[in-house]
Order: sequence, then C-alpha cells, then structure tokens
Amino acid sequence: MLSGLRKSYGPIEAVRGVDLAIAPGETVALLGPNGAGKSTTIDLMLGLARPDAGSVSLFGLAPADAVASGLVGGMLQTGSLVEHLSVRELVAVVASLYPDPLPVDEVLDTTGAAAYADQQTTKLSGGQTQRVRFALALVANPDLLVLDEPTAALDVEARRDFWATMRGVASGGKTIVFATHYLEEADAYADRVVLLVRGQVVADGPATEIKARVGGRTIRATLPSIDLAEVCTLPGVVTADRRGDAIVLSCSNSDAALRALLEDFPAARDIEVRGAGLEEAFLEFVTDGRGVPAP
Repeated sequence: MLSGLRKSYGPIEAVRGVDLAIAPGETVALLGPNGAGKSTTIDLMLGLARPDAGSVSLFGLAPADAVASGLVGGMLQTGSLVEHLSVRELVAVVASLYPDPLPVDEVLDTTGAAAYADQQTTKLSGGQTQRVRFALALVANPDLLVLDEPTAALDVEARRDFWATMRGVASGGKTIVFATHYLEEADAYADRVVLLVRGQVVADGPATEIKARVGGRTIRATLPSIDLAEVCTLPGVVTADRRGDAIVLSCSNSDAALRALLEDFPAARDIEVRGAGLEEAFLEFVTDGRGVPAP
C-alpha cells in the first residue's frame, strides 16, 4: 500500500502524491516517460529511499522489514554484482540470508542462469547479468516481486523466455510489480497498468480500459501511389501517414472514413481497422498530461 508518497531531489519533485494499492496475485506494470518517477517509486517500495511525505506498507510492514523477512524481492536496473564469486555462489550467499529460500539449483534453472552457474560474475554479458539479478530477487521465495526494467539488455528471444518464466511465477500466486519502457510487455503480461506522468498517477486500470479511454480508431490499407492530401479530406479522418505501399489513417469516425475510402479508392486492399493501442494511449496521456498540474 502506497499512500500520499512524495519524494524530491533538490528542486525536482520525482514523486508527487502517489497512491497505489496492489492486491495479492496481481501483475502490475508501471509505465511512464523518462523522469516520470517509476524508479523512484520502486526505490520507495523497497526501502532504498525514504519518502518526504506519505507512507509505504508491504504486508503490514515497513519496506525494509518486509525485504529482510523474505516477503519482497527486488530486481534493480542499476548496481553491479558482487565480484570474485561464481553465479551459483552468489545466489547461494543471497539465499542464506532469508528464512525460507528456494533451492538454488531450482532458481538457476527457472531463470535460465544454470548454463553459466559456474562462471564468474565479472565475465557475464548484459543479458546474463539481468538473469542473475532476477535469480537474486527470486531466491528469497518472496510473495511480492518488484522489478525495475527487468528485460533491459535482453534480446527479443530472451525477453520472450523471461516473460514465459514470469507467467509461471505469477501462476504460483506471486504478486509482481514491474516498471518497463516496453509498452507491448505491459499490454501482454500485466493485469493492470499504472501510468505515471511527472510523478503522479494519470491512469490506473487494465490495459483494455486505458486504451478505451483514448478513443479513436486506425485504418490501415494497401494503397500505393496515392496523394495523402486526398485521403486526409475523407470524412472522419484526422491524420494520414504512409508506410511503404500502405496508408495509415487516424480516425475520429472510422465507419464514415471506411465507407468513403472504399467509395473513392476502390483499389484499396488488405484493410485493417483497429482500436487505439497502448502506445497511442500512452502518447496521448503523456502529451497532454491529463489531470497533472504543471510542475
């Protein structure tokens, strides 16, 4: 439970009155542009920073106590791994700090770090380091996992594998909070999306609900050699863009636009109509800062 959280660094208000309640078993994504307060919020949740105002309660405990008891595991995007240890040794050392850790070999297998478990921590690639960080967060057997940009430095295949692992972890009843810049990850894997802009929550709910709040639809069609100015004049069309042989129309009234498109340009083919995606919603909320007073 986060209540009225505020945190400033000098003149910069990183977090400005964040309220957030998370139910057991939820997977929650924190989204926002750079400087929105995502990492600061996570630091406050993990007890790595003290709020200037407000409070954090995890399982009825202060963050530091919840982490020390093994109820909360954190994966940060900064910080180096301890040197002069193998991956297995490091995970084993961290496991020894908690009252009910998971078996080290099980965690290494789950996170995909078993393949280089005997390798020194200083010899790991960026993607391998991320997997080890995940192993360190998971080995405590926490009820809540808090992850800051967990798939940074991972390639597409590794990201897919990571989220397959996370689905398995979530299915075991774990609560997961993760910050990410990958909007498709939030859309695909989060039960709930919390969008931060300038240190405040501007949207909170399922991705489908947030996308619906933006409104508007997009029409995409293959229509080579057409002047965009012509399709911009169609009823219901707000903007038009070209993507190779395809045109993309942002519409206020997609039904009217589609009827006019087919009537005026019968050569149009491969037509798709879709609602606003999470990226469009994200950009609209960030651009107009809905509900957020100017700093």
